[in-house]
Amino acid sequence: MSDGRIVVSGLTKQYRNVRAVDNLSFTVEPGRVTGFLGPNGAGKTTTLRMLLNLVTATSGTATIDGQRYADLSEPLRHVGAVLEASSAHKGRTGINHLRVICAAAGLPRERAAQTLAMVGLEPAAKRKFKGYSLGMRQRLGIAAAMLGDPKVLILDEPANGLDPEGIRWMRDLLKSFAAQGRTVLVSSHLLAEMQLLADDVVIIAAGRLVRHGPVAEVMASMSGAAAVRVRTPHADRLTPALTKASATVTPTPDGALLVTGLDAPTVGRTALAEGVELHELTTERPDLERVFLELTSAKAAIR
Repeated sequence: MSDGRIVVSGLTKQYRNVRAVDNLSFTVEPGRVTGFLGPNGAGKTTTLRMLLNLVTATSGTATIDGQRYADLSEPLRHVGAVLEASSAHKGRTGINHLRVICAAAGLPRERAAQTLAMVGLEPAAKRKFKGYSLGMRQRLGIAAAMLGDPKVLILDEPANGLDPEGIRWMRDLLKSFAAQGRTVLVSSHLLAEMQLLADDVVIIAAGRLVRHGPVAEVMASMSGAAAVRVRTPHADRLTPALTKASATVTPTPDGALLVTGLDAPTVGRTALAEGVELHELTTERPDLERVFLELTSAKAAIR
């Protein structure tokens, strides 16, 4: 029985002298939200377009349920995808735009109203598309992607144009979709949001895989980058003592010290030995943005 698993294996796309995607392999599991991350020009959109057979791969494969997207029977019932903000006839209303898609795909007409309500656009159902904001167009695109009640959802930068309330709505929607056992693959530049949303991440740079795995594991793998935040009225005494213990000490704009090379207990013991009063002693783990930048900066530079 099909489960909605996405498998990318050895995927490569060569454009004359530019290799946009380079021997890329990863899997996207059902029941989880997978964030697809990379700098501008990393090859994310090209990969998604190859997955949906909108671009022909130079080599390698990209399959959904073991099949190419083009070979799926009734693809809209299997896969919903949004690669850019929805486009539609400017004079057509939101509800009629969805009804046209339903008619073309052989889907029940009532799905148009159901998905419009699902994305919160019911009040704008009869408003013409030309009056839709970018955020509303994003919602309409997601409504269109969900018309066939698919088990796989593929979204490229879906939060573009959404306000904070809209971004939270998007997060809740995608999490609930995955909680139903469905597959969600979403690319985004909003790394703080991805840290809240994604269960897994696929990070690429220069068309190549940099890291793939659960968010928590990817961040834990960079534990060496953890820093200790210290606040003391005696920084002039503590700093030399920490430096002598092979730590790197960096003053922060708010008057604290950021210490790397020592853990918090060791910093505390050093302060005690020096008779230095501490007002703050906390360990700062790297967030997804910091991990992403460290993982991708060198790779992107050699493209």
